Amino acid sequence: MADGLRDILDAVARGVFPSADGGTTVVPQDGPRDAGVIAFTAHSVVFTDEDPRWVRGILDGLGREGCDPLAATMNARFLTAFMERTGRTTDTVDVLLTGARLPGRPHIALTEVADPGHPRVVSARRRRDEVRVWAADGGVLVLGRGVAGRLEVAVEVAEGVRQRGLGRRLVTAARQLGGGEPVWAQISAGNARSLRAFQAAGYRAVGSEALFLRP
Repeated sequence: MADGLRDILDAVARGVFPSADGGTTVVPQDGPRDAGVIAFTAHSVVFTDEDPRWVRGILDGLGREGCDPLAATMNARFLTAFMERTGRTTDTVDVLLTGARLPGRPHIALTEVADPGHPRVVSARRRRDEVRVWAADGGVLVLGRGVAGRLEVAVEVAEGVRQRGLGRRLVTAARQLGGGEPVWAQISAGNARSLRAFQAAGYRAVGSEALFLRP
């Protein structure tokens, strides 16, 4: 097992996952902004600066109450305890996907947004570093460094041009603009339309993630 969160993520991007042994690995946060939980197949990774003994104590307590150990880190009681302990907030449990580097140039016209005060740039910088934003006809593509410095993508598609393949073309372009790195995405499990677009663009689901942010 690799030691740090970025090591684990880099291995997963290559298709090498933590052992499916039902265990939980606790690693330090890579920085002060992001803490959370990533659940892979039969193995979870908790990244936090809290005492690992506290994490394991809560999980052991859930086990004694009959919680399935394979699901304990994503159980609402554990996530609530995490928030109360750290004073952080979370939005939802997302599906975590990754897409490998894709050679070539984007097959869509993109104009990079240079204005640092652009509302989409300002919004993205709340959760990511080194943010870059491109505008397309009817859509927006965002790339930035999120959890453990991984390269993350987010897209927006205008209501009037949805279901025409624009989202798929945008997230495909992200793989071409990533400078040779894998690109990561967090999608709400209920957002089936976005999940289909990412999967059609060659991204693969690797786990689930609950991200905790400072207020």
